[in-house]
Amino acid sequence: MPAFFAKWATLMAESTAVRILLPESLAGDAKALLPKNNHLELVFCPTNDSWVRDYGPTFVHDSEIGGLVGIDWHYNAWGGKYPPWDADDAAAARICDHIGIPAIRSKLCLEGGAIETDGQGRLLTTPECLITSTRNPDWSSEAISQELHAQMGVTEILWLSGGGLVGDDTDGHIDQLARFLDPCNIVVAVCDDPNDPNHKPLEDNYRQLRLWGETSEPKVNVHRLPIPAKREVDGQRVPESYCNFLMLGRQRLLVPTFGQPAADEHAIAVIRELACGAQVESIDCQDLIWGLGALHCASRDQPKACEA
Repeated sequence: MPAFFAKWATLMAESTAVRILLPESLAGDAKALLPKNNHLELVFCPTNDSWVRDYGPTFVHDSEIGGLVGIDWHYNAWGGKYPPWDADDAAAARICDHIGIPAIRSKLCLEGGAIETDGQGRLLTTPECLITSTRNPDWSSEAISQELHAQMGVTEILWLSGGGLVGDDTDGHIDQLARFLDPCNIVVAVCDDPNDPNHKPLEDNYRQLRLWGETSEPKVNVHRLPIPAKREVDGQRVPESYCNFLMLGRQRLLVPTFGQPAADEHAIAVIRELACGAQVESIDCQDLIWGLGALHCASRDQPKACEA
């Protein structure tokens, strides 16, 4: 896996600055794998795993201070599934300190992969990842909504309730199920095989999103993005979804592929048609998905401080 991460970081660094979290003990190994590039920076920070999307800060613009702040959510490794998680829970504050912005600690237990926004006040999530006794005991959906509004300025929430992917240990992260490409276009994971156990829950998600998209303002167009056929690793199905793509600003978009050419090419074509001229590139994630996540899960994007 170090070779995969080095290749991925190098690819991203062609157009954007990349910071890589790692323990200082691995600095020599990382430097040996990575090219000399001013867009690549090693940041020494202890962590328990690689899924920085979930424990890293959620960046928001704070009008009162006139700049970025990082929301530091409570984190407990997807409802206490994989101890220890103390280093991960401390990472968001360390990241904010490194880049010189305030960190705001929230009492809400939330993983970054569990939320998806259009950047204009609308948010998609799933109840299984937030309204649970393992993450937020004694929190109602109303209380959670109020906290999301207070910390992120969220004004509209869709609780997508169809269900998640077989093999997904996050309980149904939205970044595997539905993503905004822009405020008026969403891609949603679907399964075209009626015999696959993913078929019904994903169709339910699709129908719910379609109904919501027609009534939300501005209207949202919902596009089907079929998942590849079932694949298992060591007897366990892996949750492969093309929704786990990564946007690199407005110019580039990286799509995970899974070694199924027809399905991979169809997904790339769907996303390319909706990408508003951005360069769409693929990266083979057959190895990364063994950890039950892909590109979006293993990254945390930081917006420019000067953006309004």
